[in-house]
Amino acid sequence: MTKHPALKHQPRGLKVLYEDRDVIVVEKPSGLLTIGTDRDKLRTVHSILNDYVRKGDPRSRNRIYIVHRLDRETSGILVLAKSEPVKLSLQEKWQETDKRYLTVVHGILEPKAGTISSHLAENSAFTVYSTPDATLGKLSRTEYTVLKEARGFTLLEIHLLTGRKHQIRVHLSEKGHPVAGDKRYGKGNDGFGTLALHARSLSFNHPVSGTRMSFETGLPDFVTRLFGKIENERLS
Repeated sequence: MTKHPALKHQPRGLKVLYEDRDVIVVEKPSGLLTIGTDRDKLRTVHSILNDYVRKGDPRSRNRIYIVHRLDRETSGILVLAKSEPVKLSLQEKWQETDKRYLTVVHGILEPKAGTISSHLAENSAFTVYSTPDATLGKLSRTEYTVLKEARGFTLLEIHLLTGRKHQIRVHLSEKGHPVAGDKRYGKGNDGFGTLALHARSLSFNHPVSGTRMSFETGLPDFVTRLFGKIENERLS
């Protein structure tokens, strides 16, 4: 397994946290799509990393396979595969992957820890919502823990127990505590400037070696801007 590539070989706009012959783990900035859509085929994590693994050779057969996605506005850790079998292996064992986020929400939560569960569905406008009809929606579970409170905002650690589209944003909004900066499910233009949601850590079993691998980023700017420096043990 190779270590971090030399800086001159880093893909533009992405930070590579780890790379070997099977997987590549990166930190995605806010504002970048994971993969293009029919409506938006601009620069994406997928296109950047495809260019990166082909090393400038358009005839190269090297390519990147999407394992999971982050919303365009969400920053943080993504793992991607370098082959179809590796992608399928990671996806088949995705429930064994530990996914933790940091987010800032409006208001003060009670209780200070809990699990939000609902069936999530999507309407024709691509908006996700909870439904009591289990035949329409997929069961979704979001575990949260309050880390800090300040000036009417709360910093949460999220343990994502399932991984549905817009799950964290919808669950917290429907609980009455929308994610700061969420123009879709939140308070519109609340002046926060960016969606306060960051995929901070990811742990998974390597699809080939079976070794447990764990990755973690530093604190995003939206956390330090509002709460200052926070001791690591508060976030462990």
